[in-house]
Amino acid sequence: MSDEQRNTVWRFAIIFIFITLGFGAVLGKIIYIQTIERDEWLKVAEKQVPTHRPIHATRGNILDRDGRLLASSMPQYYVYMDTRVPALHENKDRLFLQQIDSLAADLAAIVGDHSAAEYKQRISQAYMHHEKRLKVCDHRINYLQRRALEENRLIKKGKYKSGIFFEDQHRRIKPYGILASRTIGSIYGEGGGGNSGLEKRFDKELRGEDGLSSIQRIGGRNEQVTIEEAEDGMDVVTTIDANLQDIVENALMAKVTQRNAKWGCCILMETQTGYVRAIANLDRSEEGEYFEAQNHAVQRVEPGSTFKTIALVAALDDGKIDIDDTVSVTRQPWVYMRTSKHTDAHPMDTVLTVRSALAVSSNIALAKLITRSYEGSARKFVRRIEKMGLLDSVYCEIPGADKARIDVPKDTVTLSKMSYGYSVELSPMQLIMFYNAIANNGRMVRPMLVTSIQRNGEDVKRFKPETVKSSICSNSTLRDIRSALHDVVWDSHLGTASVNPWKQRKAQSDLVSIAGKTGTAQLLVNGRYMKRHRITFVGYFPEENPRYTCICMIEDPQGSYDAGMDCGSTVRTIAEKTMAYTGCYVYRDGEKVLDKR
Repeated sequence: MSDEQRNTVWRFAIIFIFITLGFGAVLGKIIYIQTIERDEWLKVAEKQVPTHRPIHATRGNILDRDGRLLASSMPQYYVYMDTRVPALHENKDRLFLQQIDSLAADLAAIVGDHSAAEYKQRISQAYMHHEKRLKVCDHRINYLQRRALEENRLIKKGKYKSGIFFEDQHRRIKPYGILASRTIGSIYGEGGGGNSGLEKRFDKELRGEDGLSSIQRIGGRNEQVTIEEAEDGMDVVTTIDANLQDIVENALMAKVTQRNAKWGCCILMETQTGYVRAIANLDRSEEGEYFEAQNHAVQRVEPGSTFKTIALVAALDDGKIDIDDTVSVTRQPWVYMRTSKHTDAHPMDTVLTVRSALAVSSNIALAKLITRSYEGSARKFVRRIEKMGLLDSVYCEIPGADKARIDVPKDTVTLSKMSYGYSVELSPMQLIMFYNAIANNGRMVRPMLVTSIQRNGEDVKRFKPETVKSSICSNSTLRDIRSALHDVVWDSHLGTASVNPWKQRKAQSDLVSIAGKTGTAQLLVNGRYMKRHRITFVGYFPEENPRYTCICMIEDPQGSYDAGMDCGSTVRTIAEKTMAYTGCYVYRDGEKVLDKR
């Protein structure tokens, strides 16, 4: 072997030995880590798991029929500052010292929760202590304020030089304030799910799908990298008309304030479709102010005399009575079965027809008529009401809506009280559904609050009007009951919603013809009926070709009150302004018709 070959072998030998030693060292280190240091490195590994953060989807909007916002998620921002960023500390804090005055001045001018001097002191102290996350402003700012701040010379340099960064949160707002607030509903906290109303019923559609991001080290900096994009929520288009809602809300507010009532509820429904164009609920606070606290529209109560229409439709359609049959009433209470005493609010000694009994709203007349018709067969009375569709499990978009309660009475005494609206419970929404069927030629339609679900203005799902009952009664019964409801408003001698003794009008109007029924029910408090009342008027207009049905219910009014004068006049105001809004005539300030057409 030559010297050159020998040298080559030695070189390879040396290299092989070094490789073997290196491999042995690596193998030894692996064994050492896997045995001796295993637990320590596992703890380190746990800390190195990538930090994932959700990207919250923007909640969808709730819109009125014309696309106006009833509820929307608006972006707002917290302003933070990382005072440790190197750029601020370079060249003996040159950048910070040059820009702190202009930054403080812009914050004071744009945000305004502190003076420029206070902002400067606040930021300077944080800068001295190298704070990582200084909350620059006490409150969130809106988008326009953020855009204005981004014009500041320091902030323009970006968050890695200025240390300033924004964190966004979406706040749920209602541009129209309390208008239809309880129906629209609310959400849990900021960015939470639906808590009530349409926000709860359509929470899945409104919520959307959250995305996912990760904090990763890129180019020596921590960057938030999107892993999965968020899918924003869809929009819910309601039947509410913001202008009609304003009309209804103002009319109800004026009346409950005047009567210092415990609460008031008002619903305006489109007759043919069942679209709810306005729905107002006002509760009195301890301070005497009114706000939307509960959705009384879907909470059942004893309806009082508005139930008389339902009772008469049942008896007329069963052939038990005729609209021209007569019944005698007296000023004295009528005692039935020796235990049940019935009285009238406007007692008189006379003979009434069935039609005039409804117009004058006689409890005695209705009790006599219904007990005469269904004594011994109360079950048939309730079954006849069931056939009208009132007890059907009618779908409603408002969560927690009560079902009607009309039980078969165990005795005839209870039946006599049922005839004028006691021992039964209906919500204002169920009452208006029934009266709307009378206005709609007998066809009962479901009250609707939502017409479609949209994404980017395109319908994803559309809801059509739904018929509950094609006919609640025969045509002859419908004709008779409509004539009686006409007299309630237009019979100036008997009608409870016509005029008062001083010739002041209740539901009568020169501008639009209204037909309907008043109702007054004593309040049941701790198991006893008190001399406090719930008053109601429900009717439809224009009577000759109904386009809308409206109900006004007021709980526990104070002073001198009357269902026709208070609730009837409220519906009259709503009817006049609604028809003006739809272009039938011009109406101004409740005083003057400028152009009737």
